[in-house]
Amino acid sequence: MPDRTPGVPVRVDPRGPRFAAVLTTLVLLLVLVTGSGVLLAAQGAVFALGAVLGLRWSPYGWLYRRLVRPRLGPPQELEDERPPRFAQAVGLGFAVVGAAGYLSGATWLGIAASAAALAAAFLNAAFGYCLGCELYLLAVRSRARLSQG
Repeated sequence: MPDRTPGVPVRVDPRGPRFAAVLTTLVLLLVLVTGSGVLLAAQGAVFALGAVLGLRWSPYGWLYRRLVRPRLGPPQELEDERPPRFAQAVGLGFAVVGAAGYLSGATWLGIAASAAALAAAFLNAAFGYCLGCELYLLAVRSRARLSQG
């Protein structure tokens, strides 16, 4: 596990999660073309590593740090890792449901869950809009409002 100072959020280069979204988009497109529950389960494992251990421990995070980041200039700013980690957890949920659908013969469920995850990944990859991150921020704001009232 990474060294952390308790109470201080980990900050990440925002280009890393966007790079991961590009790879995720490609994998999810392949899942939809092939109907492979096994490939979707593998993508789910990638989501799980990012959600549970942090983005730097995700295979896509590793690829970004080793192959892409050294060829770029320094990031303009860093962002809090918590929203994209939450987005990884949401992706994991869709991957689990979709893989269960494909592997159990409920192909329609596999297609629906894969397509929903693909839409979210594509929005991040193409436009830098992270739906899972926005859900995280909405939940944080809602929790703050509830604790005030």
